[in-house]
Amino acid sequence: MRIDTIVRHFRRFAVHAVVAIVAFWLTIGFAPEAQALPSFARQTGQPCGTCHTDFPALTPYGRRFKLLGYTTGGGDYRTTPFASKTANDVRAEYNKLLGYAASVKAPPPAGDGEKEYVPPISMMAIVGFTHTQAPLPSPADPYNPNDNTVLSPFSAFFGGAITDNVGAFAQVTYNAPPAGGFGDPFGHTWTWDNTDVRFANTTKIGSLDVVYGLTANNNPTVQDLWNTTPAWSFPYAASTLANTPGTHTQIEGGFAAHVGGVGAYTFINDLLYLELTGYKTLSFSQQNAVGTDPFGAGGLLDGVAPYWRVALEPHSGRHSLMIGAFGMNFDVHPWVDTSFASWTSAVMPLADRFNDIGFDSQYQYQGDNYWVTLRGSYIREFQRLDASFASLASANPTNLVNSLHLQASVAYGGDNRVVLTGQYFDIWGTADANLYGVDTNGLAMTPNSNGWTAEIAYIPFGLSKSFGWPWFNARIGLQYTYYNKFDGTTVGAQDNNTMFLHAWFAM
Repeated sequence: MRIDTIVRHFRRFAVHAVVAIVAFWLTIGFAPEAQALPSFARQTGQPCGTCHTDFPALTPYGRRFKLLGYTTGGGDYRTTPFASKTANDVRAEYNKLLGYAASVKAPPPAGDGEKEYVPPISMMAIVGFTHTQAPLPSPADPYNPNDNTVLSPFSAFFGGAITDNVGAFAQVTYNAPPAGGFGDPFGHTWTWDNTDVRFANTTKIGSLDVVYGLTANNNPTVQDLWNTTPAWSFPYAASTLANTPGTHTQIEGGFAAHVGGVGAYTFINDLLYLELTGYKTLSFSQQNAVGTDPFGAGGLLDGVAPYWRVALEPHSGRHSLMIGAFGMNFDVHPWVDTSFASWTSAVMPLADRFNDIGFDSQYQYQGDNYWVTLRGSYIREFQRLDASFASLASANPTNLVNSLHLQASVAYGGDNRVVLTGQYFDIWGTADANLYGVDTNGLAMTPNSNGWTAEIAYIPFGLSKSFGWPWFNARIGLQYTYYNKFDGTTVGAQDNNTMFLHAWFAM
């Protein structure tokens, strides 16, 4: 892309961004304070950079905050609606567990009963400008064939402690309709999004420190502590207009917001993490009621789908390493008619089975004024397609899909933090003429897609308290995605290359 083209696009985005910023400031200025504070910063008394190297990539401190159920206090406001001795002691217990991360020198909290309680409500919005190498095919109003600026998504959150041992991260999101019009026959724009409600506590077994808890959530891996599993993996913000590869493993969001799950986890001696969670799909009417298109998933799960997770996280000084594995089994009854033209919500009697197994690793180093993070994940999905093969949706009775992500990130500076991130991604699998079509020679195509994503992000207030702290922060990002292969072919793959310039506001 030519420099003058980038400059022209940047100027166009800047006009829209200035208008959005003014609108947000007016909204903030006239809103009640309880509705405008980023709730985790308010609750802990810590700036965003204590928990995050980038939004939403976690530091060791941030991972333990999540592990302990979003209940850690220490800020200027009371942690829970009702004061208690346990709430007063939660910061001391937290720092005792996390001695190696105690380089964050937080002042001792005041007595929790002396503080005001403010409900843990926050908001988030992303204003994004999208330019694709080739124009979008026949976009619907109000979108142009290219160079669109969209406010999407916009989210409201309940994030923080409910009681001394129970906390929640609950998100409701508005997404603008995609460029081709509404993405489902029900016209959903508002939907429940990532939700994770936890109970957490600590104990000792002999000489071992043990954290244990329960999680209730709606997206397999949303409860995970590391940014290597699908729910919180890079890119953290992406265009809602650009084309993306059509094939993913089921665990990579195939049933996000379509299921509900309950599980148990433990973290032993600050080293070994274990979790087992079971998921069931919501009914057709329940999914519609929470704003989720039921046809956005492949069908309904047969019974309970088990998810498991194991990870080792040895750490020494400023070094932190994680080596782990995770997996899930899905027995899916496909929908009979996803167009809803026949007004039926029936599913096929036969089921397709998907067995997903993933391996992941993360290394993190905290320098004096920077973070270095290396991440990798590989997921192998074995598909036994009894239903799809019988209905001729698949040409093969069994298939394989593989997904690989390799990422490196450097976050430099405390305030005025700049984050550089690069990622290689590769999706490959079995050729299947019915699932993926045929090429010009009549040969079965594959789901194969691969390429690179690079991003530079600027977070104006990383470690110290910003002028609007604790009720405002922002992230400005410029992201470019390049495709070597897209949905099984190199022909026209680079037409999908995407520049995404965005401003992320947290309030």
